[in-house]
This record gives sequence, structure tokens and C-alpha cells, in this order.
Amino acid sequence: MATDQTFVDFILSQLKLVGDVSAKKMFGEYGVYANGKLFGLVCDNKLFIKPTSAGRAFIGEVVEAPPYEGAKPSFLIEDRIEDRQWLSELVRLTVEELPEPKAKKEKKK
Repeated sequence: MATDQTFVDFILSQLKLVGDVSAKKMFGEYGVYANGKLFGLVCDNKLFIKPTSAGRAFIGEVVEAPPYEGAKPSFLIEDRIEDRQWLSELVRLTVEELPEPKAKKEKKK
């Protein structure tokens, strides 16, 4: 089951407090970015956040699941998805801990 655009829009609206948040369609699902860093995926109308130490400490009792077959487990966020403040703080902590994205190489002409 592919993700509905309505669900992606809901997630983005929940994360307005984070700042520059966007979603890119990837293989029928969505990658979610904050300030240029990929921090999560939206797959099958579920939100998955990359695991970090800060995120794990913040969540407490973590539920992990792979967003798609063959993927590494991520934090599955279901119970508190409606809590804008909590979700935004989780994303802020996660993005802070993630490395900066690698610079893209220029294409040769």
C-alpha cells in the first residue's frame, strides 16, 4: 500500500515548528528532510525516524520496525504522531545528531 499525499501533508504540518521540513517522493514512498538532512521515511502511511541515541533517550520505550522489506529498523512513530510539540522535539534531536549530508559531485559534461 502506497502512502497517501494527505498523510504526508499531515506529517509536514505537524513538523512546522522544526523549520525547513520537506518530503521527496522516493520509490512510491517519501523521504522526509529537515534542513537538508534525511531524518525519516513515510511508508504505508506510517512515520519512521532514523534511530539516534538522543532520539532513543527522548522516546523512552522505542518501537522499531523496518520501513520496507530489507531496510534497517527505524523508530516507528504511531502513538504520539498527533503531539506536534513532542514530534517536533524528536525530529530536532534526531537531526542534530545526524551527520551533515555529503556534498554532491558535479556531473561531468
